[in-house]
Amino acid sequence: MKLSVALFFAGLFGALAAVFILLSFGTDYWLLASETCSEGSVGDGTVQEGSSNITLYHEGFFWKCSFRGNAGDDNLMWNLWFTNQPHSKVCMHAYLFPFPVSQQTHNATDHNSAIIYRGFWSIFMLIGVAAVVLGGFFIICAAPFASARLYKAGGGLFLTSGLFLLCVVVMYVLWVQVLDVVDVYIEHQRSTRGRDFHLSLNYGLSFMFAPIGIFFCLLAGLLFLLIGRTVQISSH
Repeated sequence: MKLSVALFFAGLFGALAAVFILLSFGTDYWLLASETCSEGSVGDGTVQEGSSNITLYHEGFFWKCSFRGNAGDDNLMWNLWFTNQPHSKVCMHAYLFPFPVSQQTHNATDHNSAIIYRGFWSIFMLIGVAAVVLGGFFIICAAPFASARLYKAGGGLFLTSGLFLLCVVVMYVLWVQVLDVVDVYIEHQRSTRGRDFHLSLNYGLSFMFAPIGIFFCLLAGLLFLLIGRTVQISSH
């Protein structure tokens, strides 16, 4: 009876982990950014006084998208979240252009280093997602209490997924908060567009989903390992 209860909660936690991890992986809202500058160079280099244009960005594993509008537009955030027409939002592959690094704002060394950093981040993300999917498949094949080895393998894959995704979250926080890529970008924009340039960064829903998925993933992995050990002991 106790083993059945443990299996129920382990399966519930595993399902929640898979849902949150796949949502975090499949949605492109790890980072939300907004740029505002009331005066700056536009078009042929002339200076525009008193403009209130704003540029909004969001990025995730697959895409980095930007949307321009007026700061006074009440529907701006609605358009950012739910509008994806080519004329209103411009998207590019995020793994080739990690925000805010670009060839215009950073030198070649910083740009190449950013691509490598983003590459490792993407690899860890893929390993984490693949591990949780494969672990769920093993657990389904192991039910009900048919194979202790499959439970242990599934639990190990859940733990592996949680650890890799934990590295993904830590690497992303280091990228945004610790490394100087954002400061270099701000200084470049202020030197070219005006000293009143302002960049605001916030973590999006995709980023918030990741720690929740990691928590459930580690908890499910430990429970499945415990269940596998209990099944193995009871079979001898």
